Amino acid sequence: MKLISVSSKEMIKFLESHGFMVHHSRGSHFVLIKPNIARVVVPFREELAIGTTLAILREANISREEYAEYFSRKG
Repeated sequence: MKLISVSSKEMIKFLESHGFMVHHSRGSHFVLIKPNIARVVVPFREELAIGTTLAILREANISREEYAEYFSRKG
């Protein structure tokens, strides 16, 4: 399954749809939390690299399939 690259804003919206909320930002990074479950750092970029996207999904404990399904519906 090939993953698509998205912007930081789109990634943050995706994470918010999974229960995360922006806790704070520092420099060019946003920190999102899901209370008592996970903390995810998203760098502010026009387009996130696939490796960065995979790391964010791993930190958030979200599958590639959920990610692909969410963005295929939006497309």
